[in-house]
Amino acid sequence: MPTQPNWSDMSTLREALTRASSFLREHGVKDPVFEAELMIRYCLKWDRTRFLTSMTDPISPETVQQLAALCERRVHHEPLQYMFGTQEFYGRSFVVRPGVLIPRPETEILVEQVLLHAAKLWTDGERLTVADIGTGSGAICITLASERPDWQISTVDISPDATGIARENAERLGVQVRFLQGDLVQPFIQAGEQLDILVSNPPYIPSSDVDVLDEEVRSYEPRLALDGGQDGLDFYRQLCEALPVILKQKALVAFEIGIYQARDVADLLRLSGVIDEVVVIPDLAGIERVVLGLRK
Repeated sequence: MPTQPNWSDMSTLREALTRASSFLREHGVKDPVFEAELMIRYCLKWDRTRFLTSMTDPISPETVQQLAALCERRVHHEPLQYMFGTQEFYGRSFVVRPGVLIPRPETEILVEQVLLHAAKLWTDGERLTVADIGTGSGAICITLASERPDWQISTVDISPDATGIARENAERLGVQVRFLQGDLVQPFIQAGEQLDILVSNPPYIPSSDVDVLDEEVRSYEPRLALDGGQDGLDFYRQLCEALPVILKQKALVAFEIGIYQARDVADLLRLSGVIDEVVVIPDLAGIERVVLGLRK
């Protein structure tokens, strides 16, 4: 049975780290020392070097109270990113709150591959028309806009909450992105617009699997951003069906995918009839993570 720590009798950072990590460990947190350190540093607004060289420094009652509140939230499986309000992505800090999916490191592979293959298809400085389908926090579209300011980048999301948070991130990071509200590529079809690049990290988890995800994902992150239908492929089907209408004669399509979905998504791209080459990119663990469709 987990014990409740006595938060009031801590006098140094080292004691606070020990108590907080013990509390988190007893409640089943997987990396309690690391997370306790993150919480203390968040409370103090310190980097790791300052933290490690100040372990014998006194800790104020106000900081202890703030740390205790964070620990209580964490043992109820609230993600650290929502607690702290930010998440790093591609070297930039993004605001995240409930209502948007927390950006994952593997999505950086999607961005890297878009930049890499765009450089092979087009000459440097071309003003490409790019769409990110499923805005979320804006991590993908804002990163692309930051890395390639000459591109015309639009993004679409059906969630007003996500669009609002992404706008906030674009303003903070000083980039120009056109935000559209709607269902997948419908805003482009209705406007008669075509794209050089379509990139998307759509919901891809099969509906039956969403309910058995880790509690911090299942209970806090938006189901709208997770549930990809019965087999997880609903959104890929809809996007691939629209490719003949929305792609220019030379184009790049880039999808993040779930585990074991590469072959199916590659087949959907080929069945669209407008893709000349399909490339599958694994992550560092060897898991197929990104599928690219090239129209040359």
